Amino acid sequence: MNRFELFLPCAAGVEGFLADEVRAITGCPDVQALRAGVRLAAPWRTVLQLNLHSRLAQRVLVQLAYRPYRGEDDLYELASSVRWEDWFTARQTFKIEVTAHASPLKSLNFAALRVKDAVADRFRQQSGTRPDVDTHRPDARIHLHLTPETATLSIDTSGEPLFKRGWREDKGDAPLKETLAAAMIAACGWTSESGLPLYDPCCGSGTVVIEAAQIACRIAPGLKRRFAFERLLPHDRAAWDTLKKEAPDAVQTSTTPIFGSDISHRMVDFARRNAERAGVATAVQLRGGDALERLPPCELPGVMLLNPPYGERIAAAGAAGQSSRERALQGARPGRESAQNSGDEDFFKQLATHWKRHYAGWQAWILSPDRELPSAMRLKASRRVPLFNGPIECRLLRFDMVAGSARGPKGPETSSKPDSPAPVSAP
Repeated sequence: MNRFELFLPCAAGVEGFLADEVRAITGCPDVQALRAGVRLAAPWRTVLQLNLHSRLAQRVLVQLAYRPYRGEDDLYELASSVRWEDWFTARQTFKIEVTAHASPLKSLNFAALRVKDAVADRFRQQSGTRPDVDTHRPDARIHLHLTPETATLSIDTSGEPLFKRGWREDKGDAPLKETLAAAMIAACGWTSESGLPLYDPCCGSGTVVIEAAQIACRIAPGLKRRFAFERLLPHDRAAWDTLKKEAPDAVQTSTTPIFGSDISHRMVDFARRNAERAGVATAVQLRGGDALERLPPCELPGVMLLNPPYGERIAAAGAAGQSSRERALQGARPGRESAQNSGDEDFFKQLATHWKRHYAGWQAWILSPDRELPSAMRLKASRRVPLFNGPIECRLLRFDMVAGSARGPKGPETSSKPDSPAPVSAP
Protein backbone atom coordinates (compact mmCIF):
# COMPACT_ATOMS: atom_id res chain seq x y z
CA MET A 1 0.00 0.00 0.00
CA ASN A 2 1.37 3.41 -0.95
CA ARG A 3 2.09 5.71 1.94
CA PHE A 4 2.31 9.47 1.60
CA GLU A 5 4.13 12.07 3.64
CA LEU A 6 1.40 14.37 4.92
CA PHE A 7 1.64 17.81 6.47
CA LEU A 8 -1.39 19.51 8.02
CA PRO A 9 -0.79 23.24 8.64
CA CYS A 10 -2.62 24.92 11.49
CA ALA A 11 -2.66 28.17 13.43
CA ALA A 12 0.20 28.76 15.84
CA GLY A 13 -0.59 27.33 19.25
CA VAL A 14 -2.85 24.60 17.86
CA GLU A 15 -0.16 22.05 16.96
CA GLY A 16 -0.55 19.86 20.05
CA PHE A 17 -4.34 19.81 19.84
CA LEU A 18 -4.15 18.97 16.13
CA ALA A 19 -1.73 16.11 16.78
CA ASP A 20 -4.18 14.63 19.30
CA GLU A 21 -7.04 15.06 16.84
CA VAL A 22 -5.12 13.35 14.02
CA ARG A 23 -4.31 10.40 16.28
CA ALA A 24 -8.00 10.11 17.21
CA ILE A 25 -9.16 10.24 13.57
CA THR A 26 -6.56 7.92 12.07
CA GLY A 27 -5.46 5.69 14.92
CA CYS A 28 -1.89 6.47 13.87
CA PRO A 29 0.38 6.96 16.91
CA ASP A 30 3.34 8.33 14.95
CA VAL A 31 2.20 11.94 14.52
CA GLN A 32 4.79 14.72 14.87
CA ALA A 33 3.76 18.16 16.10
CA LEU A 34 5.98 20.71 14.34
CA ARG A 35 5.98 24.46 13.97
CA ALA A 36 2.55 25.51 12.62
CA GLY A 37 1.40 21.99 11.77
CA VAL A 38 1.74 18.23 12.15
CA ARG A 39 3.39 15.54 10.02
CA LEU A 40 2.63 11.86 9.51
CA ALA A 41 3.01 9.08 6.93
CA ALA A 42 -0.26 7.44 5.92
CA PRO A 43 -2.15 5.78 3.02
CA TRP A 44 -4.47 7.65 0.66
CA ARG A 45 -7.58 6.68 2.66
CA THR A 46 -6.19 8.67 5.58
CA VAL A 47 -5.97 11.73 3.33
CA LEU A 48 -9.72 11.41 2.76
CA GLN A 49 -10.43 10.83 6.45
CA LEU A 50 -8.48 13.89 7.56
CA ASN A 51 -10.16 16.17 5.04
CA LEU A 52 -13.58 14.94 6.11
CA HIS A 53 -13.10 14.91 9.88
CA SER A 54 -10.40 17.40 10.93
CA ARG A 55 -11.71 20.51 12.68
CA LEU A 56 -8.31 22.03 13.45
CA ALA A 57 -6.22 21.65 10.28
CA GLN A 58 -6.15 24.36 7.65
CA ARG A 59 -5.35 21.93 4.81
CA VAL A 60 -4.08 18.43 4.11
CA LEU A 61 -0.90 18.60 2.02
CA VAL A 62 0.92 15.66 0.42
CA GLN A 63 4.65 16.43 0.43
CA LEU A 64 6.30 15.41 -2.86
CA ALA A 65 9.83 16.85 -2.80
CA TYR A 66 12.24 18.39 -0.33
CA ARG A 67 15.72 19.80 -0.94
CA PRO A 68 18.13 22.52 0.15
CA TYR A 69 18.18 25.51 -2.18
CA ARG A 70 20.15 28.70 -2.77
CA GLY A 71 18.35 30.30 -5.70
CA GLU A 72 15.42 30.09 -8.10
CA ASP A 73 17.24 27.65 -10.40
CA ASP A 74 17.34 25.13 -7.54
CA LEU A 75 13.57 25.45 -7.26
CA TYR A 76 13.20 24.76 -10.99
CA GLU A 77 15.27 21.58 -10.65
CA LEU A 78 13.28 20.49 -7.61
CA ALA A 79 9.94 20.95 -9.38
CA SER A 80 11.25 19.22 -12.52
CA SER A 81 11.99 16.09 -10.49
CA VAL A 82 8.37 15.56 -9.41
CA ARG A 83 6.10 13.24 -11.42
CA TRP A 84 3.26 15.74 -11.77
CA GLU A 85 1.67 13.54 -14.42
CA ASP A 86 0.79 11.10 -11.62
CA TRP A 87 -1.39 13.77 -9.99
CA PHE A 88 -3.16 15.64 -12.79
CA THR A 89 -3.32 15.75 -16.57
CA ALA A 90 -2.30 18.31 -19.16
CA ARG A 91 -6.00 19.01 -19.75
CA GLN A 92 -6.39 20.26 -16.19
CA THR A 93 -5.38 23.57 -14.65
CA PHE A 94 -2.96 24.30 -11.82
CA LYS A 95 -1.77 27.08 -9.55
CA ILE A 96 1.41 27.67 -7.54
CA GLU A 97 1.07 29.03 -4.00
CA VAL A 98 4.14 30.08 -2.01
CA THR A 99 4.68 30.48 1.71
CA ALA A 100 8.00 31.40 3.27
CA HIS A 101 9.73 31.75 6.61
CA ALA A 102 12.87 33.91 6.45
CA SER A 103 13.62 32.96 2.85
CA PRO A 104 16.66 34.75 1.38
CA LEU A 105 14.99 35.06 -2.04
CA LYS A 106 14.14 38.59 -3.11
CA SER A 107 10.90 37.75 -4.91
CA LEU A 108 8.45 35.00 -3.97
CA ASN A 109 6.52 35.75 -7.16
CA PHE A 110 9.60 34.89 -9.22
CA ALA A 111 10.04 31.70 -7.19
CA ALA A 112 6.45 30.74 -8.03
CA LEU A 113 7.11 31.52 -11.72
CA ARG A 114 10.13 29.20 -11.81
CA VAL A 115 8.13 26.35 -10.30
CA LYS A 116 5.32 26.99 -12.76
CA ASP A 117 7.79 26.85 -15.65
CA ALA A 118 9.22 23.57 -14.37
CA VAL A 119 5.75 21.96 -14.14
CA ALA A 120 4.77 23.15 -17.60
CA ASP A 121 8.09 22.07 -19.13
CA ARG A 122 7.84 18.59 -17.63
CA PHE A 123 4.37 18.06 -19.08
CA ARG A 124 5.52 19.35 -22.46
CA GLN A 125 8.44 16.90 -22.44
CA GLN A 126 6.23 13.99 -21.35
CA SER A 127 3.20 14.52 -23.60
CA GLY A 128 3.87 17.42 -25.94
CA THR A 129 1.25 19.61 -24.25
CA ARG A 130 1.17 21.58 -21.03
CA PRO A 131 -1.61 22.41 -18.54
CA ASP A 132 -2.91 25.95 -18.18
CA VAL A 133 -2.63 28.10 -15.09
CA ASP A 134 -5.85 29.10 -13.31
CA THR A 135 -5.37 31.35 -10.30
CA HIS A 136 -9.03 31.30 -9.25
CA ARG A 137 -10.40 27.75 -9.51
CA PRO A 138 -7.51 25.43 -10.39
CA ASP A 139 -7.86 21.67 -10.55
CA ALA A 140 -4.52 21.25 -8.77
CA ARG A 141 -2.92 23.52 -6.17
CA ILE A 142 0.85 23.15 -5.75
CA HIS A 143 2.37 24.52 -2.56
CA LEU A 144 5.96 25.70 -2.30
CA HIS A 145 7.21 26.35 1.23
CA LEU A 146 10.59 28.02 1.76
CA THR A 147 12.67 28.18 4.91
CA PRO A 148 16.06 29.92 5.06
CA GLU A 149 17.74 26.79 3.62
CA THR A 150 15.17 24.27 2.36
CA ALA A 151 12.30 24.09 -0.11
CA THR A 152 9.31 21.74 0.09
CA LEU A 153 6.85 21.05 -2.71
CA SER A 154 3.42 19.65 -1.87
CA ILE A 155 0.09 19.11 -3.55
CA ASP A 156 -3.00 20.37 -1.77
CA THR A 157 -5.76 17.76 -1.34
CA SER A 158 -8.22 20.17 0.34
CA GLY A 159 -8.70 23.04 -2.10
CA GLU A 160 -10.62 25.69 -0.18
CA PRO A 161 -9.28 26.01 3.40
CA LEU A 162 -10.85 23.51 5.76
CA PHE A 163 -12.39 26.20 7.95
CA LYS A 164 -14.89 26.67 5.12
CA ARG A 165 -17.35 24.05 6.32
CA GLY A 166 -20.14 25.02 3.94
CA TRP A 167 -22.77 26.10 6.47
CA ARG A 168 -21.82 29.66 7.42
CA GLU A 169 -23.50 31.82 4.81
CA ASP A 170 -24.60 34.49 7.30
CA LYS A 171 -21.82 36.27 9.18
CA GLY A 172 -21.06 39.60 10.80
CA ASP A 173 -17.98 41.79 11.01
CA ALA A 174 -14.60 40.12 11.74
CA PRO A 175 -16.08 36.60 12.04
CA LEU A 176 -14.25 33.90 13.95
CA LYS A 177 -12.90 31.08 11.78
CA GLU A 178 -14.41 27.68 12.46
CA THR A 179 -10.95 26.16 12.96
CA LEU A 180 -10.17 28.68 15.72
CA ALA A 181 -13.53 28.05 17.38
CA ALA A 182 -12.71 24.32 17.37
CA ALA A 183 -9.27 25.09 18.85
CA MET A 184 -10.89 27.11 21.65
CA ILE A 185 -13.15 24.15 22.44
CA ALA A 186 -10.20 21.76 22.45
CA ALA A 187 -8.09 24.10 24.60
CA CYS A 188 -10.75 24.61 27.27
CA GLY A 189 -11.25 20.84 27.53
CA TRP A 190 -15.03 20.88 27.09
CA THR A 191 -16.59 17.68 25.77
CA SER A 192 -20.20 16.66 25.42
CA GLU A 193 -19.43 13.54 27.47
CA SER A 194 -18.85 15.75 30.53
CA GLY A 195 -22.48 16.80 30.47
CA LEU A 196 -21.45 20.37 31.35
CA PRO A 197 -23.47 23.11 29.65
CA LEU A 198 -21.57 25.34 27.24
CA TYR A 199 -22.58 28.98 26.81
CA ASP A 200 -21.30 31.79 24.57
CA PRO A 201 -22.81 35.13 25.72
CA CYS A 202 -21.25 37.00 22.74
CA CYS A 203 -22.05 34.37 20.12
CA GLY A 204 -22.25 36.58 17.03
CA SER A 205 -23.19 34.40 14.05
CA GLY A 206 -22.86 31.29 16.23
CA THR A 207 -19.48 29.86 15.26
CA VAL A 208 -18.43 28.59 18.71
CA VAL A 209 -21.78 27.09 19.69
CA ILE A 210 -22.34 25.51 16.27
CA GLU A 211 -18.88 23.92 16.31
CA ALA A 212 -19.57 22.61 19.82
CA ALA A 213 -22.95 21.25 18.77
CA GLN A 214 -21.50 19.48 15.75
CA ILE A 215 -18.85 17.92 18.00
CA ALA A 216 -21.54 16.79 20.43
CA CYS A 217 -23.63 15.35 17.59
CA ARG A 218 -20.59 13.79 15.89
CA ILE A 219 -21.25 15.57 12.61
CA ALA A 220 -18.21 15.47 10.33
CA PRO A 221 -17.17 19.07 9.51
CA GLY A 222 -16.49 18.28 5.84
CA LEU A 223 -19.83 16.70 4.98
CA LYS A 224 -21.21 19.78 3.20
CA ARG A 225 -18.27 20.69 0.97
CA ARG A 226 -16.12 19.50 -1.93
CA PHE A 227 -12.37 18.82 -1.90
CA ALA A 228 -9.47 19.19 -4.33
CA PHE A 229 -8.59 15.48 -4.08
CA GLU A 230 -11.79 14.68 -5.99
CA ARG A 231 -10.09 16.10 -9.11
CA LEU A 232 -6.69 14.44 -8.63
CA LEU A 233 -5.66 11.24 -10.40
CA PRO A 234 -5.02 9.14 -7.23
CA HIS A 235 -8.60 9.75 -6.08
CA ASP A 236 -10.29 6.54 -4.93
CA ARG A 237 -13.99 7.17 -5.53
CA ALA A 238 -15.12 3.93 -3.91
CA ALA A 239 -13.21 4.64 -0.69
CA TRP A 240 -14.55 8.19 -0.62
CA ASP A 241 -18.15 7.05 -1.15
CA THR A 242 -17.74 4.60 1.72
CA LEU A 243 -16.43 7.28 4.08
CA LYS A 244 -19.25 9.65 3.14
CA LYS A 245 -21.81 6.95 3.86
CA GLU A 246 -20.23 6.07 7.20
CA ALA A 247 -20.15 9.67 8.46
CA PRO A 248 -23.96 10.23 8.65
CA ASP A 249 -24.35 6.87 10.37
CA ALA A 250 -22.17 8.14 13.22
CA VAL A 251 -24.38 11.20 13.88
CA GLN A 252 -26.12 11.11 17.24
CA THR A 253 -28.59 13.23 19.19
CA SER A 254 -26.89 15.25 21.90
CA THR A 255 -28.46 15.97 25.29
CA THR A 256 -25.64 18.28 26.43
CA PRO A 257 -27.02 21.84 26.81
CA ILE A 258 -25.40 24.36 24.45
CA PHE A 259 -26.49 28.00 24.58
CA GLY A 260 -25.68 31.22 22.78
CA SER A 261 -26.84 34.81 23.07
CA ASP A 262 -25.89 38.13 21.54
CA ILE A 263 -26.85 41.76 22.02
CA SER A 264 -27.64 42.02 18.30
CA HIS A 265 -30.87 40.25 17.37
CA ARG A 266 -29.72 40.42 13.76
CA MET A 267 -26.68 38.29 14.64
CA VAL A 268 -28.89 35.84 16.52
CA ASP A 269 -30.97 35.44 13.37
CA PHE A 270 -27.75 34.75 11.47
CA ALA A 271 -26.76 32.15 14.07
CA ARG A 272 -30.13 30.44 13.77
CA ARG A 273 -29.88 30.15 10.02
CA ASN A 274 -26.31 28.89 10.26
CA ALA A 275 -27.35 26.30 12.85
CA GLU A 276 -30.07 25.06 10.50
CA ARG A 277 -27.57 24.62 7.66
CA ALA A 278 -25.08 22.93 10.00
CA GLY A 279 -27.70 20.38 11.09
CA VAL A 280 -27.69 21.41 14.76
CA ALA A 281 -30.79 23.59 15.04
CA THR A 282 -32.24 21.37 17.77
CA ALA A 283 -28.91 21.02 19.61
CA VAL A 284 -28.35 24.73 20.38
CA GLN A 285 -30.52 27.33 22.07
CA LEU A 286 -30.10 30.92 20.93
CA ARG A 287 -31.61 34.26 21.87
CA GLY A 288 -30.84 37.96 22.02
CA GLY A 289 -29.61 39.77 25.10
CA ASP A 290 -26.81 41.91 26.51
CA ALA A 291 -23.95 39.90 28.02
CA LEU A 292 -23.94 42.39 30.93
CA GLU A 293 -27.53 41.47 31.82
CA ARG A 294 -28.08 37.89 30.68
CA LEU A 295 -28.48 35.47 33.59
CA PRO A 296 -27.27 31.85 33.50
CA PRO A 297 -29.16 29.88 30.86
CA CYS A 298 -29.57 26.84 33.13
CA GLU A 299 -29.39 25.74 36.76
CA LEU A 300 -26.25 23.63 36.41
CA PRO A 301 -22.92 25.55 36.30
CA GLY A 302 -20.96 24.97 33.15
CA VAL A 303 -18.43 26.48 30.77
CA MET A 304 -18.62 29.92 29.20
CA LEU A 305 -16.51 30.18 26.06
CA LEU A 306 -16.38 33.45 24.17
CA ASN A 307 -14.43 35.53 21.72
CA PRO A 308 -15.67 39.05 22.58
CA PRO A 309 -14.89 41.90 20.20
CA TYR A 310 -11.65 43.71 20.85
CA GLY A 311 -10.02 46.76 19.34
CA GLU A 312 -7.27 45.26 17.16
CA ARG A 313 -9.50 42.57 15.67
CA ILE A 314 -12.30 45.02 14.95
CA ALA A 315 -9.95 47.69 13.59
CA ALA A 316 -8.69 45.10 11.13
CA ALA A 317 -12.24 44.72 9.84
CA GLY A 318 -12.59 48.29 8.59
CA ALA A 319 -16.05 49.66 9.35
CA ALA A 320 -16.36 47.24 12.25
CA GLY A 321 -13.71 49.19 14.08
CA GLN A 322 -15.71 52.40 14.07
CA SER A 323 -17.73 53.51 17.04
CA SER A 324 -21.45 52.81 17.05
CA ARG A 325 -22.10 56.54 16.47
CA GLU A 326 -19.80 56.63 13.43
CA ARG A 327 -21.46 53.56 11.97
CA ALA A 328 -24.91 55.01 12.58
CA LEU A 329 -23.91 58.19 10.77
CA GLN A 330 -22.84 56.07 7.78
CA GLY A 331 -26.03 54.04 7.86
CA ALA A 332 -24.33 50.81 8.91
CA ARG A 333 -26.39 48.18 10.67
CA PRO A 334 -25.05 47.60 14.19
CA GLY A 335 -23.92 44.15 15.24
CA ARG A 336 -22.26 42.74 18.33
CA GLU A 337 -18.95 44.41 17.46
CA SER A 338 -20.32 47.94 17.57
CA ALA A 339 -22.77 47.28 20.41
CA GLN A 340 -20.24 45.78 22.79
CA ASN A 341 -16.94 47.37 21.74
CA SER A 342 -17.67 50.83 23.13
CA GLY A 343 -15.29 51.29 26.03
CA ASP A 344 -13.58 47.91 26.17
CA GLU A 345 -12.20 48.36 29.67
CA ASP A 346 -15.54 49.40 31.16
CA PHE A 347 -17.29 46.55 29.38
CA PHE A 348 -14.96 43.89 30.77
CA LYS A 349 -15.09 45.36 34.31
CA GLN A 350 -18.88 45.27 34.22
CA LEU A 351 -18.84 41.77 32.72
CA ALA A 352 -16.60 40.48 35.53
CA THR A 353 -18.86 42.04 38.17
CA HIS A 354 -21.92 40.47 36.54
CA TRP A 355 -20.29 37.04 36.42
CA LYS A 356 -19.17 37.23 40.06
CA ARG A 357 -22.73 37.95 41.13
CA HIS A 358 -24.56 35.43 39.01
CA TYR A 359 -22.23 32.76 37.64
CA ALA A 360 -20.74 31.15 40.75
CA GLY A 361 -19.31 27.73 39.90
CA TRP A 362 -18.89 28.47 36.18
CA GLN A 363 -15.64 28.41 34.23
CA ALA A 364 -15.25 31.42 31.94
CA TRP A 365 -12.82 31.17 29.03
CA ILE A 366 -12.10 34.36 27.05
CA LEU A 367 -10.00 34.65 23.89
CA SER A 368 -8.23 38.02 23.96
CA PRO A 369 -5.01 39.68 22.74
CA ASP A 370 -4.94 41.90 25.85
CA ARG A 371 -2.28 40.66 28.28
CA GLU A 372 -3.69 42.99 30.94
CA LEU A 373 -7.27 41.76 30.69
CA PRO A 374 -7.19 39.84 34.02
CA SER A 375 -6.07 43.01 35.80
CA ALA A 376 -8.77 45.05 34.06
CA MET A 377 -11.39 42.50 35.12
CA ARG A 378 -9.89 42.18 38.63
CA LEU A 379 -9.86 38.42 38.17
CA LYS A 380 -7.03 35.92 38.33
CA ALA A 381 -6.56 33.73 35.25
CA SER A 382 -5.99 30.12 36.31
CA ARG A 383 -4.81 29.18 32.79
CA ARG A 384 -3.43 31.00 29.75
CA VAL A 385 -3.37 29.11 26.45
CA PRO A 386 -1.58 30.87 23.55
CA LEU A 387 -3.65 30.89 20.34
CA PHE A 388 -3.39 33.03 17.20
CA ASN A 389 -6.43 34.65 15.62
CA GLY A 390 -4.91 35.10 12.16
CA PRO A 391 -1.88 37.37 12.72
CA ILE A 392 -3.11 38.48 16.15
CA GLU A 393 -1.43 36.78 19.10
CA CYS A 394 -4.07 35.97 21.72
CA ARG A 395 -4.47 34.10 24.99
CA LEU A 396 -7.39 31.88 25.91
CA LEU A 397 -7.83 32.85 29.55
CA ARG A 398 -9.63 30.75 32.14
CA PHE A 399 -11.41 32.42 35.05
CA ASP A 400 -13.07 30.38 37.80
CA MET A 401 -16.14 32.09 39.18
CA VAL A 402 -16.39 31.77 42.98
CA ALA A 403 -19.53 32.54 44.97
CA GLY A 404 -19.28 35.72 47.03
CA SER A 405 -16.31 37.15 45.11
CA ALA A 406 -18.19 40.36 44.37
CA ARG A 407 -19.07 42.80 47.12
CA GLY A 408 -21.38 45.72 47.37
CA PRO A 409 -25.10 46.18 46.82
CA LYS A 410 -26.70 44.24 44.04
CA GLY A 411 -28.90 46.02 41.58
CA PRO A 412 -32.10 44.90 39.88
CA GLU A 413 -30.23 42.19 37.97
CA THR A 414 -29.94 39.94 41.03
CA SER A 415 -32.82 37.58 40.28
CA SER A 416 -31.72 34.06 41.25
CA LYS A 417 -33.68 32.35 38.51
CA PRO A 418 -31.74 31.34 35.41
CA ASP A 419 -32.78 32.82 32.11
CA SER A 420 -33.93 29.92 29.95
CA PRO A 421 -33.19 30.50 26.24
CA ALA A 422 -35.83 29.52 23.76
CA PRO A 423 -34.94 26.70 21.34
CA VAL A 424 -33.76 27.66 17.89
CA SER A 425 -36.54 27.75 15.34
CA ALA A 426 -36.33 28.11 11.61
CA PRO A 427 -36.37 31.78 10.57
